[in-house]
Amino acid sequence: MRLYRPVGLQELLLIYRSGMRRFPPRLPEQPIFYPVLNEPYARQISLDWNATSPEGAGYVTAFEVEDTHAASFEVQQVGARMHQELWVQAEALDAFNNHIQGRIVVTAADFGPHFIGRIPEAFSLRGKDARTQLEALIGIHGYNGMDFHGEVTANHEAVFLHFPYWEQLANESGPQVLEAIRKVWSGAFPELPLGIQPS
Repeated sequence: MRLYRPVGLQELLLIYRSGMRRFPPRLPEQPIFYPVLNEPYARQISLDWNATSPEGAGYVTAFEVEDTHAASFEVQQVGARMHQELWVQAEALDAFNNHIQGRIVVTAADFGPHFIGRIPEAFSLRGKDARTQLEALIGIHGYNGMDFHGEVTANHEAVFLHFPYWEQLANESGPQVLEAIRKVWSGAFPELPLGIQPS
């Protein structure tokens, strides 16, 4: 079964740290994990909830769960017909993660006007917000390929989280730099797809 999960910046970072294979444990005040059954509903949550949150970022993730395992959870309709979710108890999430087939991918992303992103602590991107990071990478790409490679790989978490945002920002020089980032990424992290993937 194909499912969708709208997440914020911090949750996507934790998913990324799992190799895009697992959702993080729920917090004590979050007794249920809610994947949804269709992308329009996930996108609605991403736009209306995640992108307007203090983080200012919403990502729609998509993943496949073994049909027999997914069938053990009742589908809940929580509004209109498209508002369908699986309710997975927090204590069942670890087993649920074990039945995810392949990798979790990002299929859409939405950003609010106050989006800052993840602030790196290393190299030339240190202390910069997401927009300024792209500007720095454009400058570095223009004069030193080795430094550019080092920035992308050293700050790979920020690059992964911000790439969909950078795709939306790209100006005349941006597309060339985004393609260069993709090239570095495919060599350094070939198993992890970068940016928005087809749903």
